[in-house]
Amino acid sequence: MTTDYKLPELGENIVKATIVGVLVGVGDEVTKGQGVLEVETDKAVIEVPSELAGTVSAVHVREGQEIEIGQLLLTIEESGTTAQPVAAPAKPAAEPVAKADDAPTPPPASESKPAAAPEPVQPAPPPASESTPVSEGELVAAAPSVRRFARELGVDVNDVKGTGPYGRVTMDDVKTHVRVGASSAAPRSTAQPAAESAGEMTKWGPVEREKMSNVRRATARTMGQAWSTIPMVTQFDRADITDLEQMRKQYGPRAEAAGGKLTPTAIILKVIGAALKRFPKFNASIDLEREEIIYKHYVHVGVAVDTDRGLLVPVIRDVDKKNVITLSAELNAIAQKARDRKLSLDEMQGAGFSISNLGGIGGTNFTPLVSGSEVAILGVARGSTEPVWMDGQFQPRLMMPLSLTYDHRLIDGADGARFLRWVCEALEKPFVLMLEG
Repeated sequence: MTTDYKLPELGENIVKATIVGVLVGVGDEVTKGQGVLEVETDKAVIEVPSELAGTVSAVHVREGQEIEIGQLLLTIEESGTTAQPVAAPAKPAAEPVAKADDAPTPPPASESKPAAAPEPVQPAPPPASESTPVSEGELVAAAPSVRRFARELGVDVNDVKGTGPYGRVTMDDVKTHVRVGASSAAPRSTAQPAAESAGEMTKWGPVEREKMSNVRRATARTMGQAWSTIPMVTQFDRADITDLEQMRKQYGPRAEAAGGKLTPTAIILKVIGAALKRFPKFNASIDLEREEIIYKHYVHVGVAVDTDRGLLVPVIRDVDKKNVITLSAELNAIAQKARDRKLSLDEMQGAGFSISNLGGIGGTNFTPLVSGSEVAILGVARGSTEPVWMDGQFQPRLMMPLSLTYDHRLIDGADGARFLRWVCEALEKPFVLMLEG
């Protein structure tokens, strides 16, 4: 029996992917669960397994092609002793079946063509009536999570044009609606001159256009939404890490023996794990639909990693339950997976707080942006040796700048100051971590 294999669901909010590798060809035998494609989403490179066993009779996609959920990938002749004989007579019947499958998308015009089947035309109206409310803007089909997302963005889901089955509104439809609304409103101010100047750039010299990667598109979308929907505040402080730096160098070989590297980020991870237990509001999320605060009883922290694809944020789980040596090894391993494009979707999801350390590059301070369901993020800049008045004299001390950005809908300024000061004290005096962490 010949069966079409389509792109399955890849994860929450993922509607598109780019093929980076086709792992099978026509005539190849495949088993259930065997990887047949490698696709890049806006979060990771994923191997797509076959849900069928048999022989590949056709490959409908190519490397570099952008595909959508539900798109046809392969045609597979399923294996089995009875499958081969059945396949021959099944071919004539395959065309009506295919048309029936395709019918819900364009209302069943294909069913009305055969004169011998007037009765099937009668059941056709349900799909049409189901899509009618979408055009009329009355009752729109959308999942509760989509409705909640639209409400958080201040969007009436009934105003959104649905592209899903039967006009169903998807998460991507809401995002598109927001982008289109922003771009249509922008010409009233300064966007139109900017667009005109972009079109005239060739007057001044040669230009080059490059298509955004999946990661860059996702970053642009996520950051734009975060900036426009979350009232963020950033507070700054500095930690004296002179003593901590000496300890880091002293115990660095132990971390290397365990397969890690005792970096400042690994130590900060441990401190943040303790801080989130002490200040649970910073490990929470806001449910605007129910007007509730969701406190997480787990401590998973995302760590920003700079890669050739752009910024990726893999997640270290149960940070509060692990020592610094273990965290340093895990951080080293998952950062390398991010650079090698081997992260799974699971390794990119579930964070309740994030850390972005630009100290290895430079800078004195910056304002990281809160995104997703998180309510806070810590930014770490490059430390520098400065004269600090101590014990009646100036002494050279290594000072590390820290930036805490938080969602002001949940966290007040005093809360932010207390959290950041506690983090600084834990870095300055590790004994604080033993006492209170």
